[in-house]
Amino acid sequence: MAAPGGQRPRRHHRAIADAQARGQHRSRGMSRALRAAIVDDEPLARLRLARILEEVDGVRIVGTYGHGHAALEGLPGAPADVVFLDIRMPEIDGFQLLARLPRAARPLVVFVSAYGERALEAFDVEAVDYLVKPLSPARVHDAVARVRARLEHLPSRASPAAGDAAGGMRYLQRLAVPDGARLRMVPVEEITMLVAQGNYVELVLAGRSLLLRETLGSLVERLDPARFVRIHRSRAVRIDLIEQVEPCGAGQYWMRLRDGSCLTSGRSFRKPLREALGIAG
Repeated sequence: MAAPGGQRPRRHHRAIADAQARGQHRSRGMSRALRAAIVDDEPLARLRLARILEEVDGVRIVGTYGHGHAALEGLPGAPADVVFLDIRMPEIDGFQLLARLPRAARPLVVFVSAYGERALEAFDVEAVDYLVKPLSPARVHDAVARVRARLEHLPSRASPAAGDAAGGMRYLQRLAVPDGARLRMVPVEEITMLVAQGNYVELVLAGRSLLLRETLGSLVERLDPARFVRIHRSRAVRIDLIEQVEPCGAGQYWMRLRDGSCLTSGRSFRKPLREALGIAG
């Protein structure tokens, strides 16, 4: 827990300030440093993360906050590209903080927690990554790399502080899926098709399948329609894998995927399939 009022003990304040200064020095000469903020009510956790980030080239810490209220006040005035956000904090937890931030001041987020049970919820709000304490330098480096990759795919967003200029929906880029006792991060581009299995969705990957507890309809709504199309009440496929299409009567289509799989569309999904494939008429 943090000291009363979310203030850092003086030695932690000085150590984090030193880490910030070293980060500025290491990023000097680079065209654009990645601006990172840390929100965690545990001083030692803030310090450890700051020290790890200081060792990552091109990262500059622009703010550290001991509780949610301080972050709400500070983040709009100290723009960050990414916030490393603890989940369990007093008064305002990480998810509540994210919801209260004005969209124009909302950076990308990497959640940090001592527990893994809220990872699915984290990716529902488009978190870039989910780190479980104790943090390892390798995982933090990986998270930074993912943040940079996400920023490269948001060309209209010169800075997260500028908001989403297009005002459009941001679709899921990957899914956190239970795989035994662990959660596996599955990029959506690795998914071949989605198959409804009651209240679950089977994610068909190359060589294996995983089950996600969600209905097919709700999952498809959160995926980019330029990438996936629902062809049947129990099935959706990745559009770029459709290799051949042939009408087979009654508003249905037979199709072959790149891996050789053959599927038939449902009649009620004729229109979205034709639109996705650019079939005129």
